[in-house]
Amino acid sequence: MKKKLSLLLVLVLAVGLLAACGGGGGGGTEAPAEGGAMTIGYASSNLNDTGQTFVADGARAYAEANGLTIQVQDAQEDVVRQQDQVKTMIEQGVDALVVVPVDTEAMGPITAAAQEAGIPLVYVNRNPFGEDQPPEGIYYVGSQEIVAGRMQGEALVEMMGEEGNVGILMGILSNEGAIKRTEGNEEVLGQYAGINILAKETGNWQRDQGMSLTENWLTAYGDDLNAILANNDEMALGAVQALQAAGRDDVLVMGVDAIPDAKEAVKGGSLAATVLQDLYGQGNMGTEIAHQAAQGNSPAQLTWIDFVPVTIDNVDEF
Repeated sequence: MKKKLSLLLVLVLAVGLLAACGGGGGGGTEAPAEGGAMTIGYASSNLNDTGQTFVADGARAYAEANGLTIQVQDAQEDVVRQQDQVKTMIEQGVDALVVVPVDTEAMGPITAAAQEAGIPLVYVNRNPFGEDQPPEGIYYVGSQEIVAGRMQGEALVEMMGEEGNVGILMGILSNEGAIKRTEGNEEVLGQYAGINILAKETGNWQRDQGMSLTENWLTAYGDDLNAILANNDEMALGAVQALQAAGRDDVLVMGVDAIPDAKEAVKGGSLAATVLQDLYGQGNMGTEIAHQAAQGNSPAQLTWIDFVPVTIDNVDEF
């Protein structure tokens, strides 16, 4: 009798063990249940950049609202690190990728890796394709950067008039935004013989570097400096700090992004204008596109989100 009970117990344990192993399917990894949460891999260029935190916040908000898992990686402006992070997320089996490029000219390996793995890839905020259409299975969500530069130039001419000397604070020169926003500035200002661009230097999107460059310009050009156009608000606010320390309230400063600090500066009068780039909306829409593509839908490969000029006249609307 004891032998029969022992044999029965062994059989019960064996059946239970087989059930726990999924019937002994041999793969070692259980497939996700039907309707299970998708995972989006999100590769940020630099979460120490205030603007990029808004892009990431938009991505997280979409994921949370739609029951998605999101893995956020921070490359800290290191393109090799970003490539490695994306490769690791692909190996981990993410369903789609959202990437804010560190260097728009070095995204070839990331694009190729996503295509080889058959994973939808959405670039956000920094366009690695320029005027070209993204390849199949690859998407871009952002704003037409040259428009922001044109808006700055037009606002400056309206406030300053058709004469004056301008410094341009540029972002990282491998980023499309830095190139195109500066191009937009030059396109507008170049129409006026009385406007002279005194200097163009890169502040790498950073507030402290915008401040340092402005200090140098004040030393070099003194009262000849009439305005500063910055490719983003962080550098513009750095310029404002340098000007305030020097007791200069006669220099018009404009940025791009309309981050909260910049809107407060516009309200207070220390920043003449900014240009709203809906960074949160870019991250949110980029993740939505990734989700749609991962579900087998066919979203638009290019999605443009409009810029809006922000001045003392309309800042309260934002």
